[in-house]
Amino acid sequence: MSFSVTLLDLAGFAALLLWGIHMVQTGVLRALGPRLKQVLRRALRNPLQGFATGALVTTLLQSSTATALMVSGFAAAGLVGLVPALAVMLGANIGTTLIVQVLSFDVMALAPAAILAGLVMFRRGAGSAMRDLGRVLIGLGLIVLALHHLVDLLRPLEDAPSIRMLMGAIATVPLLDVMLAAVLTWAVHSSVAVVLITASLAAQGVVPPNAAIALVLGANLGSAIAPVLEALGRDDPTALRLPVGNLLNRLAGVALGLALLEPIGRLMVVWQPDPARVAVDFHTLFNVVTALLFLPLLGPFARLLERLYPEREDPADPSRPRYLAMEAQEMPVVALGAAAREALRLADALEEMLEKAERALIAGDRRRIAETREGDDVLDRLNREIRSYLATLDPDELSPADRRRVEEILAFAANMEQAADVVCGRLMSDAGKRLKRGIAFSGEEETELRGLIERLRANIRLASSLFMTADPRAARLLALEKTAFRDSETVAARTHFDRLRQGLAPIADGSGLQIDVVRALKLVNSHVVAAAAYPVLARTGELRETRLADTP
Repeated sequence: MSFSVTLLDLAGFAALLLWGIHMVQTGVLRALGPRLKQVLRRALRNPLQGFATGALVTTLLQSSTATALMVSGFAAAGLVGLVPALAVMLGANIGTTLIVQVLSFDVMALAPAAILAGLVMFRRGAGSAMRDLGRVLIGLGLIVLALHHLVDLLRPLEDAPSIRMLMGAIATVPLLDVMLAAVLTWAVHSSVAVVLITASLAAQGVVPPNAAIALVLGANLGSAIAPVLEALGRDDPTALRLPVGNLLNRLAGVALGLALLEPIGRLMVVWQPDPARVAVDFHTLFNVVTALLFLPLLGPFARLLERLYPEREDPADPSRPRYLAMEAQEMPVVALGAAAREALRLADALEEMLEKAERALIAGDRRRIAETREGDDVLDRLNREIRSYLATLDPDELSPADRRRVEEILAFAANMEQAADVVCGRLMSDAGKRLKRGIAFSGEEETELRGLIERLRANIRLASSLFMTADPRAARLLALEKTAFRDSETVAARTHFDRLRQGLAPIADGSGLQIDVVRALKLVNSHVVAAAAYPVLARTGELRETRLADTP
């Protein structure tokens, strides 16, 4: 076989391997989606939970790089602490060793069965979850198939005198082995493939055990390079904390491994005479030892990274608090006023989100979907900053009126943030559905939706005013808006079913989507009413505890 054909085969099977990993990742993310991210965020409360979660998620996604990119996004957004995020990466490295251990055995016979079962589930699965699971099985089968063929393709090359001479020359310089494996791992984005290929080379006697160990060290180092390069593309120094921290962990472990290469090589050969198992088992041992060494040191290590990459505040950043002055915390009256001014910014941000959501829903502007979802991050951060600010106030310094105002500010901010979640989630999901399915609203439906959105924006402005004035008359007017939106939902549902009876299917698609949009807008309005009207009405005794009619 010519060199060019062999190189093409290598590239093809490497591409098949990467595609299999991609299918597994997309299948898992589509099946679990937000639930996976929510579980990951809940688990990042302490280092030990983060460590275990990192191992589990990496095993599911078949890639520590995917885990690193996901957790880096959480850390950069301030949703998780740096210490548990670093613990996740140590766990993710353990997850890759579990994958290598499984694939190091002869599982080739399972690949066709996994692909066949996955194809049947993908084609015949009634629910999306079944289709996503089928995608995962197909991806796993492709991974095993690609790795098997990569090893078979390299096996004849292992006997070539020139290859043996080259590998023999490289094997005498451990640092060169590390650099070669690191570059190769970065190129293919898979330390699993590089470690398994190293095990195959060691089994054929092409590389000695010490060189195989050095190559495994390089594969572990290379797996940390891609997240760093990804973070360099962001205009935010804090985004570099986690990937650089993981890279420094890898570098320290690799330096220690190189310094102890000779005794480690002797011990591994005595413990595991099989050269192929030496590479695989050392990969596991290296990551376990690295995790045990660095887990107790994550606290000071995180503080060092925070000093190296300080947070850079952009004055134009809409999510940056403007009025939460720390010096005002000694005076509760001033601090509460500052928190209230900051809470009003949530209402402004929500109104801006609705303006962009209108363009996404009615004008079909795809770019506005992403912009609207970015607005949700603004409200998330502002709400979090307000809560943290108010939590620092001394309770003994607060009067009963101050405590009531704290509760009102927290309720206002929480409801505005929850309203933004509805806009970001349900409304933008409806906008995406409309674009994907090519659904068109009728002129009457567009007019109705534009009117409701404008009415909702007016309610947000009224809620902002009411939040500052606490006028019972304005509170009653805002509370009555719930009835108006409930009536709009009833009319939309009746119109939709009337069109279905008339057999107007294309228009019915639009009216069906209109019902979903109206219900989402009604829910947003409910949060707006709860944010400002209910506290005032409850204080004046005009708010019922239940909507149920009094029983005789």
